[in-house]
Amino acid sequence: MPLVPMKQILDEAMKKNYGVGAFNVNNMEQIQGIMRAAKETQSPVIVQASRGALKYTNMYYIKHMVEAAVEDNPEIPVALHLDHGNSLQTCKLAIELGFTSVMIDGSLKEDSKTPTSFDENVEVTKAVVQYAHSLGVTVEGELGTLGGIEDGVGSGKVKLTDPDEAARFIKITGVDALALAIGTSHGAYKFKVDPSLAKNMLKMEIIKQVREKAPDTPLVMHGSSSVPKELIDIVNSYGGNLPHAVGVPISAIQEAIKLGIKKINVDTDGRLAITGAIRKFFAENPAEFDPRSYFGAARQAVYEVVKGKMIDFGTAGHASDYKPLTLDDMKKIYS
Repeated sequence: MPLVPMKQILDEAMKKNYGVGAFNVNNMEQIQGIMRAAKETQSPVIVQASRGALKYTNMYYIKHMVEAAVEDNPEIPVALHLDHGNSLQTCKLAIELGFTSVMIDGSLKEDSKTPTSFDENVEVTKAVVQYAHSLGVTVEGELGTLGGIEDGVGSGKVKLTDPDEAARFIKITGVDALALAIGTSHGAYKFKVDPSLAKNMLKMEIIKQVREKAPDTPLVMHGSSSVPKELIDIVNSYGGNLPHAVGVPISAIQEAIKLGIKKINVDTDGRLAITGAIRKFFAENPAEFDPRSYFGAARQAVYEVVKGKMIDFGTAGHASDYKPLTLDDMKKIYS
């Protein structure tokens, strides 16, 4: 099965009301861990790379590593997605590399830190949609801003999504999916207290209202790592210093999925799993210097985390739902 358009993956998730994890990758071990989890759970998956990942890997390596993953797992539907594209030019580059989906984060200016106006967001998002759809490529937009900064992205300020604006934005731009700001945050320090103990910390009513106003558009939840205590404990037990790191409870993500969230972005949890595994490996094997050994431990940790997400999000078992579409098929649908 070749890479599939992300729109097809999200449309299938809409039909059966499950969520699909979108997992950020930077290297081979992350991709292998994610694909092992997808194969064992028979889950469709979105593999995504940020601009930082493209720079780190010199762009072409991400493309060919994901192509290798698809060749090695032909029965698994995989979409390759650009996370937080900051301009039409960035999105064009990803499309030229073979990405089947791009996000244009028009909620921030090209510096990825300064918020835009609604009209500015509409202008850049509409331009990306017109270009991408002409080539059959899926487009995700964003309205509102998250707290925190990760991979150089974020204003550090929260602006919750307005449901009426969201409905207008979807209609004007034609985006295939929309990321909402409901109170989540980038990075490991999302909340000052456990959100399960604080009433209305996540504004679930925003998801419900946007879904009512735009029922056919899959919604996206960024900043959705759960930052499990056990991962923090491993990092800190082996020399780390991550006090007060708190993420989004799985129960909250599952509630959001029922209300209309269909794409769930996960980055920090993978980073924590890798860091903890490597710290632990070196502490327990001080004489070891073979990178295959400690990167192997990191790969195993990614697999375990991602497999749990696929089960928790309801993705498991849905890989066989697909008669895959190509980008040429999508061009006909969009035209």
